[in-house]
Amino acid sequence: MVFPQSTTAASAPRADGLRHAAGGRGTRSGPWPVVVLSVLIAAFSLLPLAYVVVMTGNAGWDTIEKLVFRPRVGELLLNTVGLVVVTVPICVVLGVAGAWLVERTRLRGHKVWSVLLAAPLAIPAFVNSYAWVSEVPSLGGLFGGVLISTLSYFPLVYIPVAAVLSRMDPALEQSGSSLGLGPWKVFFRVVLPQLRLATAGGALLVSLHLLAEYGAFAMIQFDTFTTAIYDQFRSTFNGAAANMLASVLVLFCLLLLLGESKTRGNARYARVGSGVQANPPRLAMGWLEIPGQMGLAALTALALGVPLFHVFRWLVLGGPGIWTGSDLANALLQTLGYGLAGALATTVLAFPLAFLVIRHPGPVTKLLEGANYISSSMPGIVVALALVTITIHNVPAVYQTAVVLVAAYALLFMPRALVNLRAGLAQAPRELDEAAQALGKPPLVAFLRVTLRLTAPAAAGGAALVFLGIVNELTATLLLAPNGTNTLATEFWSLSSEINYTGAAPYALLMIVLSAPMTYLLFAQSKKAAGQ
Repeated sequence: MVFPQSTTAASAPRADGLRHAAGGRGTRSGPWPVVVLSVLIAAFSLLPLAYVVVMTGNAGWDTIEKLVFRPRVGELLLNTVGLVVVTVPICVVLGVAGAWLVERTRLRGHKVWSVLLAAPLAIPAFVNSYAWVSEVPSLGGLFGGVLISTLSYFPLVYIPVAAVLSRMDPALEQSGSSLGLGPWKVFFRVVLPQLRLATAGGALLVSLHLLAEYGAFAMIQFDTFTTAIYDQFRSTFNGAAANMLASVLVLFCLLLLLGESKTRGNARYARVGSGVQANPPRLAMGWLEIPGQMGLAALTALALGVPLFHVFRWLVLGGPGIWTGSDLANALLQTLGYGLAGALATTVLAFPLAFLVIRHPGPVTKLLEGANYISSSMPGIVVALALVTITIHNVPAVYQTAVVLVAAYALLFMPRALVNLRAGLAQAPRELDEAAQALGKPPLVAFLRVTLRLTAPAAAGGAALVFLGIVNELTATLLLAPNGTNTLATEFWSLSSEINYTGAAPYALLMIVLSAPMTYLLFAQSKKAAGQ
């Protein structure tokens, strides 16, 4: 594969015309209206971080020392660090092993297994916890947290690693074999290093989910920073203790982001040379076929079988009457309404920045893009605390309204839309815009009729993934939802907290049903990126 030549110089004379595509005069960083919008959106994205910094600074050292350096924080830190240190390596091992089995071996039924290994993402972690508490009522502590987290989040490693394995150049492995390396040495010395970026990214996602998760750990009474912050908020309403715990949690998140960045480094993994890349070879399993099948079956049974079994078990025990209440229909409609509104708002907000990143790349756009990723890495409870404080003190008229809740969803899930929009815009050549303008179409009309239409499928995919996140979001919704708001997640949480497991079952099933198509879309997109 030959790297394409740079088109910067060649396209320079045409760039000025494109700068007007979104209206207004252009600069080297892009059209002024788009740049201004992107700056405002980036500033909005940094509100939670600014909140943490300001609240920590205003507290003063005496308050920080009193509230942070105490045994309770040490206990929470030990629980949270232990959860991350134990869960992430297990997820990495399961994700890499599962991806290797389904993508690089002749395992029977590998296509079916490839879908089943991604399916646990359709089951919210707090529903998984609900099922496992039904199975083992005494489940709790670090073991319970690791078990539920692993079964809920290992697909976050599996999906990107499987995509990389499916498109990896087999010439690399052939070169290793020609140097006398055996199959295992080829895997560890050639294949595994090529998976570093995907593995590090997946591990980061797992870590951030562990820091943000509330419902799954509260149900098994395993205390982490997120559960403690929520308890403090309920008892003191935005007190100093909750703010200081939030500061420690944000610092933890930023350290994880820095660690992932250092792990990723500046390495590039690209194929160089002429010719068409061959399909990666599949290895014969031999006597490992049976252990491989049994391992995947056991993992699927634990991650999918147990939660689905108990959801349907409670549905049967509850009988037809649990479906007749008006609360269920109301929760479904409100979930769909907030999901669609949040997905639309998030995708619209992400579009200006995605446009700049693809059409006008540079240091400024990188900084603006990074602001969105930093914000999305923060747990939902920190975002909610920030919006509660800001709205109460600055815009009380919108406190506890649907506008603030949708804004929280946009802050949490904007990267999901941004990544998809970037991919869609990258596949919409600017030359088509220029051709439309040459035919007499005004720049804005050409942009709307050409670029926007070509980007629509990617935008729809990003919106679908945002919708998936909103359907399963619990913590921010609990803190920010207007009075009378009942989503599937909050109603499920209310009923399950009252040990009304039969009443909670329909809400759990509807969340799974809504999440399943979006999870498959995420899986399909990874395959599409791999050229399959």
